[in-house]
Amino acid sequence: MNQDLSIVSLIMHASLAVQLVIAGLLLVSLASWSVIFGKLIGLGQVKRRNDAFEAEFWSGKNLNDLYQSVGNRTDGAPLERIFASGMREFLKLREKRVTDASALLDGARRAMRASFQRELDAMESNLSFLASVGSVSPYVGLFGTIWGIMHAFVGLSNLQQVTLATVAPGIAEALVATAIGLFAAIPAVLAYNRFARQIDRTAITLETFIEEFSNILQRNTAQGH
Repeated sequence: MNQDLSIVSLIMHASLAVQLVIAGLLLVSLASWSVIFGKLIGLGQVKRRNDAFEAEFWSGKNLNDLYQSVGNRTDGAPLERIFASGMREFLKLREKRVTDASALLDGARRAMRASFQRELDAMESNLSFLASVGSVSPYVGLFGTIWGIMHAFVGLSNLQQVTLATVAPGIAEALVATAIGLFAAIPAVLAYNRFARQIDRTAITLETFIEEFSNILQRNTAQGH
């Protein structure tokens, strides 16, 4: 009896519609785990690189020297790219003989804000997929369960005597779809919530840096550097 009601056996004896639902959910679950591991690695690298650059930035290094060292990097931290975009715009405006302090600061701030938005979009990539998996998978699994129960009852209608032994396999086959739907949804929801909080904290760090760097540029402009 235990062998007949094993997960593999239930899936193999389920109706075609239920098998398709289960196959789709398993593929979605595999894709969501791929996104989860990718985000874990990617966001971890973002934090480490941001911390390293922030330590270098506040070490007292000359801004021009720092810009020369990070301006051409393609694999640096989001903070590096935001700093480079602001510094680049600031220096371009100075080369064009722009002397108005507010114009210099506004240009640098706009450049940093645009870079900030690009970094935020990159960090949030695939989060919507995890949200969709978490919200839709249980309903897809429930659809498979309802379809499987309907199929089981249609088959039972041809029997003269219905017992628990004849009902249990069909119901169990149908319930597997709901179980797999939850198996796909729960990790996706947990991962989405964790990554969303982590990205929010990183966004606050980036915005704080923009304000602090803007203050530094303002002081340098006021001093005529």
